[in-house]
Amino acid sequence: MRRCLTRGSVLAVLAAAVAAMALVQAPARADAELLRRAYDTYRSMAESSPSRGVPWQFVGPTNISGRATDIAVVDVAASRRIYAAYATSGVWLSEDRGASWRAIFDREASTSIGDVAVAKSNPDVIWVGTGEANLFRASMPGVGVFKSTDAGRTFTHAGLTDTQTIARIVIHPTNPDIVYVAASGHAWTENETRGVFMTTDGGRNWSKVLSRSPRTGAIDLVMDPADPSTLYAATWQRTRRKWSDPRTEPGSSEGGIWKSTDGGKTWSDASAGLPPPQFRGRIGLDVAASSPRVLYAFLDNYEAGRPAKEGERDAYGRPILEARIKAAEIYRSDDKGATWRKVSESNEYMSGHSGTYGWVFGQIRVDPTDPDTIYTLGLDLNVSRDGGRTFSRIRGTHGDHHGLWIDPAKPTTLYSANDGGFYLSDDSGKTWTYARSAGGVQFYNVVLDNSSPALAYGSIQDDGSRRGRVDLSQGRDRIPAVEWTGAPGGEGSHHAIDPADLNVVFSHGFYGNFTRTVVTPPAPAGAGGRQGDSSAAGTDMGRGRGRGRGAATNIRPQSNDVELRAQWMAPIVASTHAPGVIYAGYQFVYRSPDRGASWERISPDLTSNDPSRMLLKSSSAIPFQTITALAESARRKGLLYAGTDDGKLHVTLDDGKTWTELTGQVPTSRWYSRVVPSQHAEGTVYVTQRGREDDDFGVYVYKSTDFGRTFTSLAANIPAGSVNVIREDPGNPNVLYLGTDFGAFVTSDGGRQWSVLGGGLPSVQVSDLAYHPRDHVIVIATYGRGMYALDAQRLPQ
Repeated sequence: MRRCLTRGSVLAVLAAAVAAMALVQAPARADAELLRRAYDTYRSMAESSPSRGVPWQFVGPTNISGRATDIAVVDVAASRRIYAAYATSGVWLSEDRGASWRAIFDREASTSIGDVAVAKSNPDVIWVGTGEANLFRASMPGVGVFKSTDAGRTFTHAGLTDTQTIARIVIHPTNPDIVYVAASGHAWTENETRGVFMTTDGGRNWSKVLSRSPRTGAIDLVMDPADPSTLYAATWQRTRRKWSDPRTEPGSSEGGIWKSTDGGKTWSDASAGLPPPQFRGRIGLDVAASSPRVLYAFLDNYEAGRPAKEGERDAYGRPILEARIKAAEIYRSDDKGATWRKVSESNEYMSGHSGTYGWVFGQIRVDPTDPDTIYTLGLDLNVSRDGGRTFSRIRGTHGDHHGLWIDPAKPTTLYSANDGGFYLSDDSGKTWTYARSAGGVQFYNVVLDNSSPALAYGSIQDDGSRRGRVDLSQGRDRIPAVEWTGAPGGEGSHHAIDPADLNVVFSHGFYGNFTRTVVTPPAPAGAGGRQGDSSAAGTDMGRGRGRGRGAATNIRPQSNDVELRAQWMAPIVASTHAPGVIYAGYQFVYRSPDRGASWERISPDLTSNDPSRMLLKSSSAIPFQTITALAESARRKGLLYAGTDDGKLHVTLDDGKTWTELTGQVPTSRWYSRVVPSQHAEGTVYVTQRGREDDDFGVYVYKSTDFGRTFTSLAANIPAGSVNVIREDPGNPNVLYLGTDFGAFVTSDGGRQWSVLGGGLPSVQVSDLAYHPRDHVIVIATYGRGMYALDAQRLPQ
């Protein structure tokens, strides 16, 4: 007989426990060196996993890719090798000018790539710097630099583990053992491994040759093509906050341009003519190969510009309440960096060049044959043919540009790396070829519906939300990869399917802009797995708004007494107990009885609500101290748990009438990635936390069997985090599935011992996981390689 606890008795037990129990000792913070070593353990676990014979099957999308960060090219005999680096899906190689691609860096501790470089004196020597330096909120950390001496067939770790982000690698043109690395450092915390590093023995030993402080790293580095002993470096003082973009802050004074004329041994300040240091944001550099005395700097200037216009909003729809910064400016030096002069005009084109987030761009390239033709990379790819005075846009690619290669022998050939992947043009950008077979989609989440075949929904970095079939008609071991079509929601959206009507989807643009959409069934699958519309769902950051088939209704709650704070991926939940009831998470929990037509606030502020960790009326503000994980028990109506980005955890057993804080019962205070009430036992709940925003790669996963009165760690033998999701098997409460920044895990004994789940999955973040109880298929969303499915019935029992 199942023991039933009344609401009053449970609340009394919880209150007593919270009052009496001291905070459990938290695990030590896990650093990047632990992360790197942990991957060796993960690789061994994958090779010995009992389920390694059950393959992960790629299910798409086949029609889009993900963010590319850099390009390196080398011509060997009659062929050309193109290396395309991606933000979270490693390095890809094409040897047929982009017609086909293969991954060459998908079995390493980090497949987040900041830069890739090939030695001119030995085309088989390749250097890869891990850790994207663009600092998106979901950017993944790196574990240093890797080296290949066999054209990418194998790689060896070559140091600088604790840099975590690599902005540029420069190899000496005649000696491949001399290498320079611009390290921008930890994303979220200060660290010493920032600046310019140099090796003269191929990576066995490194020297820090340019350093400012633990707050300041090197964001770009170029070498004089006529004199390899002359180098120029750009430094950037920045730390990303959980509540703001990585912009200049009061006291910023260490950003600028530096020059060395002795091969990096000594450096001198070369910033004469630039804005004052406190206004210097990210800086990009390039040297004119045809006239090496000419240099260009692309600077994000934080000096106040024009006042905000009435009603002016940023790319996310938020009102701009302060003066616009001067933003994108181009500076030129005609004397090898001795002096600089501003050459770009101050106009709307330049102030809007990089939107309100110039810190993710900052790249500039000079035509190798014409010092007056330059390209700047921002929301668009821009070209100036008058030395930077005026610019025009080059169309035809995805937006948000991060890398550009110009063929030195034929400058009309351009290779572009942007948020949509890799693009190739042979006519100066008039037409482009898209390499959809390289890289991979960056999914934030996955939800499965009960249609037949089931549809998987997910939101994608800079490509809106999409849905695709998980088609089992050929068997669970032959699930095809298909094109995916548009779905309700933006590029950062959870999805909730109405249990009473599969065609009603609740989703989210960003920052709490929820909608209810009535969708229509997808078009029948055509030849080759196509399933209707395959058009790209977004062309730049912030434009991936809802694209479902059908009418979307805005259902954002209204608040007259306080401004609502909602995270980029704000949670929304459709109750399985009461048709039409949905819940949404801001700093409060809201409940709607009628699918969002009306709302009731059912909780107090469940966050710390600390004003010192907020920016008010600022364009760089990011909502923080918000609910990030919200779930209702499938067994008990009105039993909800809410976890926040600032480490708070609460429970209500009476649909929000009373809330009990559980924060002190969890050993760590980290960003809650998931709260999962058990479908098997009413008092059981699982919670996962991620330490990514603290540059902490520990394993934080906990279980409570008493409504949160006590928690037990389930970390066991999982080698490293962050932990993004945990799910129960619907048929066996001892079987749990876990998604981490390394991959997927499974346990059959309730978490005492874990093994790697399935076989053949590349190194990639598993951002979400769903088990379809009817089809017995597990689907994972990965942040960098799209979605995969696995036949759960073949897993060892």
